[in-house]
Amino acid sequence: MKTVTILVPAYNEEEVLYQLYDRLTSVIEGVTSYHFELLFVNDGSRDNTLSNIKSMRLKDSRISYVDLSRNFGKEIAMIAGLDYAKGDAVVIIDADLQDPPELIPEMINYWEQGFDDVYAKRKSRSGETWLKKWTSSVYYKVLQKITRIPIQENTGDFRLLDRRCVEALKQLREAQRYTKGMFSWIGYNKKEILFDRDPRAAGETKWNYMKLTDLAIEGITSFTTAPLRLSAMIGCGISFFAFIYMVWIIAKTLLFGEPVAGYPSLMTIILFLGGIQLISLGIIGEYLGRIFNETKKRPLYFVDEYNNEKARNNHNESVELKSYVKH
Repeated sequence: MKTVTILVPAYNEEEVLYQLYDRLTSVIEGVTSYHFELLFVNDGSRDNTLSNIKSMRLKDSRISYVDLSRNFGKEIAMIAGLDYAKGDAVVIIDADLQDPPELIPEMINYWEQGFDDVYAKRKSRSGETWLKKWTSSVYYKVLQKITRIPIQENTGDFRLLDRRCVEALKQLREAQRYTKGMFSWIGYNKKEILFDRDPRAAGETKWNYMKLTDLAIEGITSFTTAPLRLSAMIGCGISFFAFIYMVWIIAKTLLFGEPVAGYPSLMTIILFLGGIQLISLGIIGEYLGRIFNETKKRPLYFVDEYNNEKARNNHNESVELKSYVKH
């Protein structure tokens, strides 16, 4: 029998874990032709998330967990889960129950038909403000136009990945990760299913606008250099018009003896050009910062505990090697 790993990144989700477990077990008990592993990745939670996971594991041997040494963020928690997942396929699902576990059997069915990446696309997004929906829509449209790979709009991390997709993602050891783009970048045979997204079952979202903005910048700087090219084009355009304006001022002064405009116009031009220069420097700084972080070659994460055993070797590259040996 094939094994399917259900990967759940969790950060301060004590209020919803038991609801999630009940719905997951209700679903997988109806799929009798597969073994299931419920793999929780505790991303440095400060509440009782880890203790709740351990309590559930005492009652259900299908549960495994990885406890990271601190909060590394969801993107890192997902790659940590992929490193430890044992299944022939991996289903990634959030703990907040906005993504319905009841879609998992349909995902498995499409997987058996030969699809490698079965991803869930949102038809509606309950519990989100119109501003968040609008900014998300605009962002994906812009990202799609400036990248050379198809980025799925209105999709999250809720999907089933075949083992070869998992192994491909495990080779991408970038420190600053935009996993939604990586899903598209690796390619393979994809299938879309539609669903209505529910509001959170309990607790509060961990994604404020500051974190969403950081994630959006990660997406742009990870998969396109268009901002650098745009800043260069703007610089060339401004230089051209500035040269034309300079010629016009010189010619008007020499031919007609008109005085050169004074302080207000000069300050306006200086402030405008200064703003353009600072924006361009900021864009360059974003890419330079990515280079700085990647060249340090630090491990992506450290593990404090795996299934009641303290981690002896925390270097995640060794975990990756062990995973290859197992499979």
